[in-house]
Amino acid sequence: MTQKGTSKNIVDFLLLRRVFHFAKPYKNKFYWSLFLTLFLAVISPLRPWLIQITINTGLQPNARFWWLHGAASVIIGITVIQLSLLIIESVCRFVFSFFTASLGQSVVKDMRVATYKKVINLNLSQFDKTPIGTLTTRTINDIESINDIFSDGLIPIVADLLSIVAVLVYMFFVDWKLTLICLVPFPVLIVATFYFKETVNKSFIRVRNAVAALNAFVQEHITGMAIVQAFAAEKREFKKFNDINKEHRNANIRSIFAYSVFFPVVELVLAISLGLLVWWAGGRQQTDAAGNITAFILCLNLLFRPLRLLADKFNVLQMGMIASERVFKVLDNKDSASNEGTLIPVQLKGAIQFEKVWFSYDAVNYVLKDISFQIGEGQTLAIVGNTGSGKTSIISLINRLYHIQKGSIQIDGVAIDHYDLHYLRSKIAVVLQDVFLFSGSVYDNVTLRNPDIKKEQVIEAAKMIGIHDFIMELPGDYDYNVMERGATLSLGQRQLLSFVRALLYDPAILILDEATSSVDTESEQLIQHAIEKLIAGRTSIIIAHRLSTIRKANKILVLDKGEIKETGTHDELIQHQGAYYQLHKMQFEKQTVIA
Repeated sequence: MTQKGTSKNIVDFLLLRRVFHFAKPYKNKFYWSLFLTLFLAVISPLRPWLIQITINTGLQPNARFWWLHGAASVIIGITVIQLSLLIIESVCRFVFSFFTASLGQSVVKDMRVATYKKVINLNLSQFDKTPIGTLTTRTINDIESINDIFSDGLIPIVADLLSIVAVLVYMFFVDWKLTLICLVPFPVLIVATFYFKETVNKSFIRVRNAVAALNAFVQEHITGMAIVQAFAAEKREFKKFNDINKEHRNANIRSIFAYSVFFPVVELVLAISLGLLVWWAGGRQQTDAAGNITAFILCLNLLFRPLRLLADKFNVLQMGMIASERVFKVLDNKDSASNEGTLIPVQLKGAIQFEKVWFSYDAVNYVLKDISFQIGEGQTLAIVGNTGSGKTSIISLINRLYHIQKGSIQIDGVAIDHYDLHYLRSKIAVVLQDVFLFSGSVYDNVTLRNPDIKKEQVIEAAKMIGIHDFIMELPGDYDYNVMERGATLSLGQRQLLSFVRALLYDPAILILDEATSSVDTESEQLIQHAIEKLIAGRTSIIIAHRLSTIRKANKILVLDKGEIKETGTHDELIQHQGAYYQLHKMQFEKQTVIA
């Protein structure tokens, strides 16, 4: 148990160092915060001391205080000093709060940028097994909690501890016996603080886990709301959401209960300390008893004011550390797209070669087995096969969205790992079956905010695809907001926009993954005409269920359960009467029956 705790402290220390590494560019604010911490701690006992002087000395007819003589002068002088000290302390506390909060927000901004940069460079395998809502929580909520390390955590804790030490030193200096009497109930406060800290810490961990679960659930179900409503699953999904929400509520209530118990205990201990102070001082005959008692009453308030919040601040610090640990798990994730390649040729021709490629998403169950084929420069390869045969996996490997376990993939005779990743992907355009459009204008979606693409190019590409007239009929034409995921457009219209996007990037390699599956017959004829122009002079890979769209391919690859069953042209495979022939026959017969 001790070893576990020791290990945890070491980890927390290392985490704290990593968090403060992000504060390095803002070290001036940090140093000023530390200076103000020391300054405020030093001046904290001054006001009780001045009150003590006022009562013990200032009320005497022959009172003297530094250059001041006489009771009236001493009282007025100390009052002026008190007011000046109050103003200085208030200004310093304002600057201290501003600097710590500003430092925290600056660190949060940099950490959020670093985390998002890491997220967008993760391999797609991470998104396959990590809920989007969880990554959202790490990037938004957890990083916001790290701000509390600076604004309400470590630096304020140091300030409060130094203030407590300064007040205690003053109290022991004035009357050590009276100080010990006042501290008699403090063991009760220490025990209460320990239990409060542990209870709130556990409940806060439950709260953070519940928040992550809520974010993941809401994100997923709002995205898939059409399925929920189509299958009348609203009540079942609402019940599940309600259960997660109850866990969030119960965790918060547990922490609220701890606060409700702790603060009255603090007030009770303060009242007992004041009672002991009056009892002890009242039984002693001293000329300066009145001033000392008044000063000690003020000192006890100065002690208990930070003590009330110190345990809470420790919890805030702990929650910031827990949040930072989660964020650093994202930042330390090694499963990101490595970009060790440096090759950036003047021109990518697009000849592709797979040599004995084996690939698995989980490193156990291979979805591609010993795949070998070649595509010459400017040629078209069609890949067909049943669902789950590995068609999409092949195209995902070409632009290094995933990494193979065995074999090699080459473009223009060079392994794809040797190419600069950004360059490689900029030369490959992908049109997917499920087109994703971002919230924003048509223009932003087809250019992906690339400033090098001019509007004239966009219009020319749209005319080539045959969607220009449709866009011009939209409110705002190319500035029309398609909303999140292109919700205001049909599937076919989104597909046509993805073709415009592919055209604009003028790729050396074009990949069409079921690009005509969501398009009606009339639009398909339009797209087929555009595809012929689009693939001219480019290496193209076409995945299609409609075999009529791939008749002109230079080579057709037939996959089944991750293995190549046969290859050849359309005519060759029909004559061979193998797997492709059977697929073609079933599709032709189906179309005949429907007709």
